[in-house]
Amino acid sequence: MAASWKPVIEALATDKVAVGDFDPKKHLDYEPPAKVHTMKELDLPEGTGVSPVAVSEPFRLFTTEAVHRMRAEVLSQDVWDNCQYSSNLAQCQLRGFAAKYAPFVYDTWKSPETLSIISKIAGVELITEMDFEIAHVNISVKSEKQKAEELQAFVDKKATEEDEGIAGCPWEDDKPIVDWHTDSYPFVCVTMLSDCTNMIGGETALRTGTGDIVKVRGPQMGCAVVLQGRYIEHQALRALGTTERISMVTSFRPRCPTLPDDTVLTTVRPISNLSELYSQYGEYRLEILEERIRNQLRTLRENKRVGKRVDVKALKGFFLEQERFLSHMNQEMVEEELVTKGDIHGHLLTGDYEADSKTKRKREK
Repeated sequence: MAASWKPVIEALATDKVAVGDFDPKKHLDYEPPAKVHTMKELDLPEGTGVSPVAVSEPFRLFTTEAVHRMRAEVLSQDVWDNCQYSSNLAQCQLRGFAAKYAPFVYDTWKSPETLSIISKIAGVELITEMDFEIAHVNISVKSEKQKAEELQAFVDKKATEEDEGIAGCPWEDDKPIVDWHTDSYPFVCVTMLSDCTNMIGGETALRTGTGDIVKVRGPQMGCAVVLQGRYIEHQALRALGTTERISMVTSFRPRCPTLPDDTVLTTVRPISNLSELYSQYGEYRLEILEERIRNQLRTLRENKRVGKRVDVKALKGFFLEQERFLSHMNQEMVEEELVTKGDIHGHLLTGDYEADSKTKRKREK
C-alpha cells in the first residue's frame, strides 16, 4: 500500500450529502450513448474478446445526488487510510474499499438495474468481476497555481506551433493520468466523479489493431464510458483546466460460465491486498469450473439415459479446456513474496510498446 497522503480535493467528504440506500429510480439518470464502436472498427482481429463491442461514447448514467454520495464515501478517511495504492502507471488509486467502507457505491454496482444498463451497452450479459474490484478509483489533483501554469504553457505552445508551422508531441501524452495498459478484466465502466466543465483533454486514447491511435471523449460528471479494456491497449490522457480528476472504474465479466474468462491479475496484483484478491479470484473461478462440470455431467447423464454413445473427442476437448483454465488460474496466483508492490509490467499486448514505456520511465527518473 502507498504511503498515506490526501490531496486537497474540491467538495470534501465532510460536505453535507443525502443519506439512505441506493435507489435506481432516484439515482440512475440513464441516457443511451450516441454511438457504440465495435472491435471491427478498431481493426482488431475477428473473434477478439467476449463481445463485438469495443467502447461506447460517453453517456449519462447517474444523478448529481448519486455522484455526491459516491464522492462522500470515496473521500472518507477510512478509505484514504486503508485503501490507497500507487504504481508506475498511476500515482494515486483507491481500491478494495466498497464492500467495507462504501455501501452506497457497492449497492450501486450490484444493482440489477445498473447491471442491465452496462450489459446492454456491452452487448453481453455482465456481472461485477469481484467485490474487490467494485469501484477502483484513479485520482489526479493539482493546485490552482499548477492549473493556471499548465493552461498558460498550453496556450504558449499552441501559439508557437501556429506561428512556426510545426507540431510537436501532443501535450497530453507527456504525463498521462494512467499510462498505456490493458485491463486485467474483460469490461470496465469508467464513471467521472469530477466537474469537467472547463477541462481540456482528459480523453481515453485507444490503440487500434493497425497501431493507430484514436481518442474517445472523456465523460462529464455523472457520465460514463463502457470499454472492453482487456483486449484494447488504452491510456487515460492528461487533463487541463481543472484541479482534480476523479474517475471510478468498475470491472465486469460475462455472467455465462461457458464464455471465455481471460482475466489476468497483471495490472492489479501489485496494487492489491493479495489475500483478498486471491480469495475472491479463486472463489469465482472455481464457481465457473463447478458450473461447467455440472453442465457436462448433466449432458453425460442425459446421453446415457437416451442410449447415446459417449462422444470421446468432445469429452476430451472439454477436459483439455478445463486443464487450461486451471493452469491459467495457477499462473495468475503468484506467491506474495514474489510480487513487488506498485511495479506493474507485462500489461501490454505488444512488447515493443512496453519496452518504450519502460525507457520513458527511466528517462523521467
